[in-house]
Amino acid sequence: MTALGLRDLAGIDVGRLKGVGDKKRASLAAIDVDHLLDLLTFYPRRWVDRSNEARIADLVPGDEALVLATVRSVTKRTTRNRRTMVTANVGDGSGRMEVVFFNQPWRERQLREGLQIALFGKADVYRGGLQMSNPVVDLIGDRTGRIVPIYPQSEKAQINTWEVAGWVEEALRRCRDRGIDDVLPEDIRRRLGLVSRFDAFTAIHLPESIADKEQARRRLAFDELLRVQLVLVLRKRAMERDQRGLRHEVGGALVHRFYDALPYPLTDAQRRTIAEIEVDLAAAHPMHRLLQGDVGSGKTVVAVATMLAAVQGGHQAALMAPTEVLADQHAGGVRALLADVSVPDPGNLFGDRPLRVELLTNRVTGADRRDVLAGLVDGSVDIVIGTHAIIQDAVGFSSLGVVVVDEQHRFGVEQRAALRAKTVDGAVPDMLVMTATPIPRTAAMTVYGDLDVSVLDEMPPGRTPIVTKWAEGPLLEAEVWSDIRSQVAAGRQAYVVCPLVGESEKLEVASAEETFERLASDELAGLRLGLLHGRLTSAEKEATMEAFRTGDVDVLVATTVIEVGVDVPNATVMAILDADRFGIAQLHQLRGRVGRGAHASTCWLLTQQPADDAIGAGNPRVEALVASTDGFELAEVDLELRGEGTLMSTSQKGRSDLKLASLRRDRRLVELAREVAFEIVDGDPELTDHPALADELDLLFSDDDEAFLAKS
Repeated sequence: MTALGLRDLAGIDVGRLKGVGDKKRASLAAIDVDHLLDLLTFYPRRWVDRSNEARIADLVPGDEALVLATVRSVTKRTTRNRRTMVTANVGDGSGRMEVVFFNQPWRERQLREGLQIALFGKADVYRGGLQMSNPVVDLIGDRTGRIVPIYPQSEKAQINTWEVAGWVEEALRRCRDRGIDDVLPEDIRRRLGLVSRFDAFTAIHLPESIADKEQARRRLAFDELLRVQLVLVLRKRAMERDQRGLRHEVGGALVHRFYDALPYPLTDAQRRTIAEIEVDLAAAHPMHRLLQGDVGSGKTVVAVATMLAAVQGGHQAALMAPTEVLADQHAGGVRALLADVSVPDPGNLFGDRPLRVELLTNRVTGADRRDVLAGLVDGSVDIVIGTHAIIQDAVGFSSLGVVVVDEQHRFGVEQRAALRAKTVDGAVPDMLVMTATPIPRTAAMTVYGDLDVSVLDEMPPGRTPIVTKWAEGPLLEAEVWSDIRSQVAAGRQAYVVCPLVGESEKLEVASAEETFERLASDELAGLRLGLLHGRLTSAEKEATMEAFRTGDVDVLVATTVIEVGVDVPNATVMAILDADRFGIAQLHQLRGRVGRGAHASTCWLLTQQPADDAIGAGNPRVEALVASTDGFELAEVDLELRGEGTLMSTSQKGRSDLKLASLRRDRRLVELAREVAFEIVDGDPELTDHPALADELDLLFSDDDEAFLAKS
């Protein structure tokens, strides 16, 4: 008798279990449980350890505790200020207690007399007796056993945790004889100290102890992560096999001339990253590498070194930015870096030829445009910088060798396909994707798993650190405006960033205009103010930015359109209004617009005082930014605060999403899963020797999921 595979479990309808009639079958379908595999992966959301709970008689007022008790009576009334109040009396043999729920009228239906419940909360003394208000309630029913699993309960589906537990128990009992197929090779399972899959399914639902449950979770979480990594690694290796790249000559004279011309030495992080890139460039398959680096960590220098490796071998390079403003800025920066660098050319009378760098955006028109396009086709343009206009049909290349893409999330699969079509004789150009949004290491391994990742984690000398201050309430706000006035008086400039208003650009623009009017007539009266928001035309935006760049505007009042890439070294102070409406990554990106020159810079985060004036209410996002300017550290904090989000495409019902694994908690497990995925795929590139594993990937990932996972 062969063991049951996941596909077998997915083929057995839950309606075949005892006690699941048509009505319960429909209720289960409402929570996406249709077959046994759905049921076995419908994991408990928590586990109550009965040996760990307090008796009512032992409760200490003011301390949080878990109590198991039976409901004795329930009443509901409406208070004077029209709020509902449900009161339940509960007891456990050692004593009684009152439990109150405000504004939860449905509790009256939920807490029936005689019901066994677990309560988690803080007991206080009220009118001489104990009372818990708004505790966490878990319905336990008549489950016995030391550890009681609590399943996600759905009011609308009307399914109780003990019913789910009963069905899961029956399903496991019926699987016991045949067992559940373990697709993980035995030697890997032993080496990593993982329990078998059947034991894991049993212990996650029916643990003997909390330690058992943890072992089970580790195994099942590893399986989830391994599947995701296998999809990514299979795709990565297939790409390396099937695509021909160009072998570039690295470390030649041109690149060394560039290093010699730099005003400062490379940082260790830049050296390490360039060495990683050179290994890729010299290989026969095309590079797909993600370059992560905080704002100001010197990504451009790495990108230029990469592009020069292509030029050295007689190829061309392209740098693509998400907007014209950024492309313009990159062109200025790259030309400045390469001003004194010429290309060694043995065919030239002088032994050298000038390096030709051109800008190609929609604003380059007429004869200039024709000249750049002709230069790309005949190979006389070495490096072209622009928006995705570079990959439009009308643009041809003599031999495109390297492409650098700035800000990954704006560059999709279609654009990449268009780029490949530009290459001569089907050789795919090497690609370097740069992002200034630091991604936690484990998330990068998963979200960008088919790219190799390089990290710039140190700042070049000469960048002044930014001091971040929190201004809560009107008193401290006055200090912000006075700081901006004194900076402007000293010849510097400032940004004022207006709050995010929901999803509505219209409201956001109105709020920016209102802030602009108020500051101009009140706090910053007499200073030269500019306004920048998403509803302006490109020409208007450009004119405002130009005025700010050249110093004709002292203070730029803007929405988040300035988040990406605006570079004005003379701007030394930024005030972000209603900072608590922004996420950590966005605040960090915005803050990176100051501190770009030699002067000390400040970023003020303004928040309103909470209405109930709870002093010390705390704001973890704002506090994190005040405490650290390290983007990678902040990315980890962000993951802690925000939780996971989904990995898969949202079009799916999340069937194959991570249910147990957490990129946050399971950092080490993500790394192990990635190592094992490489080990399996490198020994068996088509998974022919692992048919059950291949079948699981086929079952659990739709083509949409796979494309989404490998969107990078």
